[in-house]
Amino acid sequence: MERIASFSVDHRRIGKGLFISRIDGDVVTYDMRMCVPNAGSYLQNAPLHTFEHLLATYVRNSSFGSQIVYAGPMGCRTGFYLLVRDRMSHADALGLLKEAMAFIAGFSGPIPGASEPECGNWRDHELEGAKAYAADYLSVLEGWTVERMVYPQ
Repeated sequence: MERIASFSVDHRRIGKGLFISRIDGDVVTYDMRMCVPNAGSYLQNAPLHTFEHLLATYVRNSSFGSQIVYAGPMGCRTGFYLLVRDRMSHADALGLLKEAMAFIAGFSGPIPGASEPECGNWRDHELEGAKAYAADYLSVLEGWTVERMVYPQ
């Protein structure tokens, strides 16, 4: 079998940031790296789950909602993937994620989609942890630029 693109990236060189993982036709996959790979600190399930609900709700309800293909966690729990149609520029994706992180970091109230009829693991949520993840990632994105969206070599 062919080695997939995400296994071809040297994870020893990746830090926190936002990277263009791949472009497939009209779909761009962004690597939202929120933890340093293999450093021993990973996203925990309950806050990761809440973060996912809030991120998906925000991006799908934004002005770019029709261009969002998917927003979800990496299996290694070091970040998320955001897949968008290429009609959305890299600068727009970066701006949208900054807005989303501010939204999540300041969120209060019921977690969207976190009831038994709406979610397959509705009891496994933690808002405060999700807010902390968003605040931390926002601090990374504040200084980020489109030029930095390339994986380190």
